[in-house]
Amino acid sequence: MTQIRSESVLITGASSGLGRELATLFARDGYGLVLVARNEQRLQEIAQDYRQQYGIRVHVIAMDLARPEAAGELYDQVSEAAIEIDILVNNAGFGSYGRFCDTDLDEERRELLLNMITPTLLSKRFLPSMVARGKGHVVNMASMAAYMPGPYMAVYFATKAFVLSLSEAIAQELRGSGVHVTAICPNVVATGFQEAAGNEAAYIGGRLRWVMSSPDQVARKAYRDISAGKRVSIPGWSNRLAVSALRLAPKGLMLRAMVPFMKGPDIPSFQNRKTD
Repeated sequence: MTQIRSESVLITGASSGLGRELATLFARDGYGLVLVARNEQRLQEIAQDYRQQYGIRVHVIAMDLARPEAAGELYDQVSEAAIEIDILVNNAGFGSYGRFCDTDLDEERRELLLNMITPTLLSKRFLPSMVARGKGHVVNMASMAAYMPGPYMAVYFATKAFVLSLSEAIAQELRGSGVHVTAICPNVVATGFQEAAGNEAAYIGGRLRWVMSSPDQVARKAYRDISAGKRVSIPGWSNRLAVSALRLAPKGLMLRAMVPFMKGPDIPSFQNRKTD
């Protein structure tokens, strides 16, 4: 029997991938859930499954979070439902692939909003009440991409660097408050991310799929680090070793080494140009 807890967890991007896997782990431990994503039917199916299996409270909010007003609307809906959020999991996000001068402006505007602005604004909204209660947790989905520039996914890598930096800074500010902040920094995970980003032609997106981690494996390791109150969770010892190496590597060398992994054959190279 699941022991029902009084705490509630809000998870964005909860309909699939790491968001869904983390939601399952919180559900198994008896937390009440607020599940947020665009696909209402999928969320309702997940919610019904959790209610039947674990007997927990599940509230569903279908919403596109890649909009400037989304964070305020979500906060208002949660407040109107009189749900007190103890753990906020900012998981929703996506990446875009291609040469920066060629990629779609509107798509990358949405990417900036979903990956950076909405998580920042949601944290800004929900943190004060956590601090007032002397307990709570904000979990932000960063990435190992936060530790390096990413040619051909420049915006995505930059957004994750922002998320990691913000998370670590806020965690330091909150020392002694009883409120924790954890940034999760997984390596490439076998979810629908690659298909959505359109980088399946690149080694890092599709041709190295056999080395990708499974979402449930990454979620379990991240969940342990969240429970332990760690500031940064890098699931997998080899990934932690890789991050240590990245910190020491000369940036120019690292950038050149990244190109064969990031640049698929669908992106033509510039020809050397000579000017008179």
